[in-house]
Amino acid sequence: MLHGRNALVTGATSGIGLAVAETLARSGANVVINGLGEPAANQTLCAGLARRYGVRVSLNAADLRDPAQIEAMIAEATAEFGGIDILINNAGIQHVSPVESFPVDKWNDILALNLTAAFHTTRLVVPQMKDKGWGRIINMGSAHSLIASPFKSAYVAAKHGINGFTKSVALELAQHGITANTVCPGYVLTPLVEKQIPDTMAARGLTEEQVIRDVLLAAQPTKQFVSVQEIADSVLFLCSDAARSITGTSLSIDGGWTTQ
Repeated sequence: MLHGRNALVTGATSGIGLAVAETLARSGANVVINGLGEPAANQTLCAGLARRYGVRVSLNAADLRDPAQIEAMIAEATAEFGGIDILINNAGIQHVSPVESFPVDKWNDILALNLTAAFHTTRLVVPQMKDKGWGRIINMGSAHSLIASPFKSAYVAAKHGINGFTKSVALELAQHGITANTVCPGYVLTPLVEKQIPDTMAARGLTEEQVIRDVLLAAQPTKQFVSVQEIADSVLFLCSDAARSITGTSLSIDGGWTTQ
């Protein structure tokens, strides 16, 4: 489906991003994987994807809180692959704390990585997409792009922001063959979510079981975590020609959470 297309997936060395990167590679796209972690393990990961699916896969460890590193990453990907056709802004971090004691450095990092980085990657790849008359920009939002929860002020602000940013970009690019959409998962059992459990236990005075049952899955009528593959398959559909008229949307994959 995506043979000849080049994709950049941020935050792609684990969790949702890795599932998306592998699904795009399986569909024939060359993939630039951005992410942190142990370099040797990440290189092995990329080599394995390239070998399994017969595509080109490269690794870039740019710190997305730094605009200069983002610019260097896009320049490197453009030189290697000839441009980016599919941009998946997936990288994100979380911190749980009451607003009055929310660490300022955590606020700044969350806004920089979850929101501002998507602005920088988007502004840098849009000229390439316009030249080709085709592009897909998919921003990883959250149920928290649509509703709020306590103790997550920075994350909710960033995810609301990414939803509005996506809609604005979609309108600007609507006549250029480029779509922009936000995918809004509910709770997925990824490393990011697992790291929230101890903080939420401390913030609310709950046990681990109570956090999972009464906080994480309380609002999801299915009472099940969303799988990373469900999200990856939805991203793949949005990249397809069948989705060429879907732009500016917020696709909720949340077990019915935001219907309430």
